[in-house]
Amino acid sequence: MNDLQAVALGEATADLVITGGRVCLPEKGEFQSRDVVVVDDRVAALPEDADPVIGEDTRVITATDRVVAPGFVDAHTHLDLHQTFENAYHYLIEGGTTTVVSEVTGYGPAFGAEGVEQFLAATAYLPVRVRAVVPPQPLLDTFEPRRADDEEADALADLLADDRVVGVGETDWIHAVGRDTPAELLYERAAEEDKTVTGHAAGCSGEKLAAFASVIDDDHEAISGEDVVERVENGIHTVGRYGSIRDDVAAIGDAYSEVPTAELSLSTDGMWPRELIDEGDMDAVVRRAIEEGVDPADAIRMATLNPARHFGLAEEGVGSLSPGSVADVVLIDDLDEVTVTTVVSGGEVVFNKGESKVAPRSHEYPDRFYDSVNVPTDPDRFRVPADAADGDGAVRAIEHRQGLVTGETTVAPRVADGELLADPEADVLKATLLDRNPRDDAAGRDPADKPSFTGFVTGLGLDSGAVATTLVWETTGLLAVGTNDEDARTAAEHVAEMGGGWAVVEDGEVVAELPTRVAGVCSDLEVEETAKLYDAVEAALRRLGADADRPMLALQTLTFPGVPALKLSFSGYADVLDREVVGLRP
Repeated sequence: MNDLQAVALGEATADLVITGGRVCLPEKGEFQSRDVVVVDDRVAALPEDADPVIGEDTRVITATDRVVAPGFVDAHTHLDLHQTFENAYHYLIEGGTTTVVSEVTGYGPAFGAEGVEQFLAATAYLPVRVRAVVPPQPLLDTFEPRRADDEEADALADLLADDRVVGVGETDWIHAVGRDTPAELLYERAAEEDKTVTGHAAGCSGEKLAAFASVIDDDHEAISGEDVVERVENGIHTVGRYGSIRDDVAAIGDAYSEVPTAELSLSTDGMWPRELIDEGDMDAVVRRAIEEGVDPADAIRMATLNPARHFGLAEEGVGSLSPGSVADVVLIDDLDEVTVTTVVSGGEVVFNKGESKVAPRSHEYPDRFYDSVNVPTDPDRFRVPADAADGDGAVRAIEHRQGLVTGETTVAPRVADGELLADPEADVLKATLLDRNPRDDAAGRDPADKPSFTGFVTGLGLDSGAVATTLVWETTGLLAVGTNDEDARTAAEHVAEMGGGWAVVEDGEVVAELPTRVAGVCSDLEVEETAKLYDAVEAALRRLGADADRPMLALQTLTFPGVPALKLSFSGYADVLDREVVGLRP
C-alpha cells in the first residue's frame, strides 16, 4: 500500500489539506464541495470532509468562497523569445500557470539540438513544469537551403525520445502541404514516439487543411468560429489564444456550442514582459474565455485537462485533481475575474495572498550563446542599384497591413548616384536582412560569405532614423529598417555589439536600445527592466513617426512565412503562397 492509499483510507495524516472550496472537476465539467488532500507532491483524495486526516503537522489552507482548480497549462507559448524564462517564471506562477508547452524557435534555429538542450537545462528544476517541442525550422527548405546537415537532423529527431519533449513544434502549412520536406524526418520520429506535431495553419482551409491534417495534431491559428469547427472536423485539436500576439478567444466562444469541449485548449502564444506584468498569464486567457461565454468549468478544463491529455501530460498526473494527480492547485477568489490568490506547485505553496514564495533564477549559457551576432555590415549590404528597378523605376515591396499581415505592392524609390533610396515622405523604407547563423561561425566560415537581402517596405510610417533587431521570427537574422542607409547600418552594428536585441537610431545616435544577449533573442535582465526597455524602444519608434498599430510586432514578423503573403528572406522576397523567392523587379 502506498502513502496515498493510507491517507485516502484515513489511516495516516496528510501533508496539506485545502478545505471549504468549490473544487473544479474538469473530467465532469462541474464544481463540487470537496476538500483536497495532499501527500508529498500528489493528491491523495477529494473527500467531502478531510478532518480525519488533518494532523498536528498538516498544513491547512481555508478556501471558503473560493474555487479550487488544477494548475493551469499553457498549451502553446514561446519561452525562448524576449525574456529568459528562468528570470520570468514567477510571474506565470502568480497567474496560476504551473505547466507550459513551449516552442524553441529562438534558440533552436540558431543552435539546433544544442539550443533545445540548453533551453531544457535552463528551465529544469523550476516550480513550473516546462515541456518543449522540437523546432522544425533548421530542416525547412522552402525558401532557403536547409540549415541542418544529416547529423544535426538526426540529433533533433533524437530529442523526441526525451521525456520533457512532447512533440514537434509548429510547422507553417506552406512548408508541408503538397510538397516533400526534410522535416518529415521529425514527423516520422514523432509518430514512433507517440508524440504530437503542431501546425501553423493561418490561411489554410478546404482541401489544403485536409492535407495538412494528415501531418499535424493541433493548431492555434483559428481566427473565427468557422475556422475552429473546420479544424475539429478534420481531427485537429484546436488551441485558442490570448496573449501579446493576438486575441482569438472569440473564435473559441463562437464555436463552443458546436464542437466537443474536449477538442479545445487555451494558450497565450507568448506573453511579452509588459503584458506578463500588467495582465498576467493563463489567468488572463481563462478570463477571456469566460467573457466569451464559455462556462467557467469548461474554460478551466480547456486550460488544464484538455492540453494535458493532448500532449500526454495526463500520464504524469497533470491537468486534474483526481487521486494520484500531481498536486498543482490554483485557488481563485473571483471566478469572473479569475483572481488567483494561492498557487500550489508539486505540493508546495509557491504563491499566497499576493506574495511569491519563489524568486528569479539564473542559468549560465555557453559563451557562444552570448556571442551569436556576427554579421557583415559593409555599406554594400544596404545599397540597392538603380538598375534593380523596372523601366518605370518601380520595385516590388512588402506592404505592412496590420498585426502580422503583409501584402505585396510596388513602389518607386528615390534615385541618387545610381542607387535606390528610401523615401519616407512617400512611406517607402529600406529593409535589410542579414544572416547571423552562429553555426557558420563555429564552422569557421568567412562572415563575408553570409547572404543578405535589401528590399523595401511600406506601411510602417518612419519619418526619420532607423531600427534594427535580431528578434525576427523563425529566422536567425538581423533586420534593419530605415529611412537612410547610414542610420540603418549604425543600428545594425549596435545590435551586433550588444549580442542581439533592439536599437533605434536617429542622426547617427542610438536613442533607445534593448539588449537580448542570450542567443540574440532573450534578455537576461529582470522582467521589469526588460519591459521598461521595450516601452522605450516603442516610444522612440513613435517619436520617429512609426504609425503602425504595433510597430515592434510588425518588424519582427517581416520574416515570418506563417502568415502569408510576401516576406523577407536572405535571398530575396519570400512569395509565401507561390512558395518561391522573387526579386525586386516586379
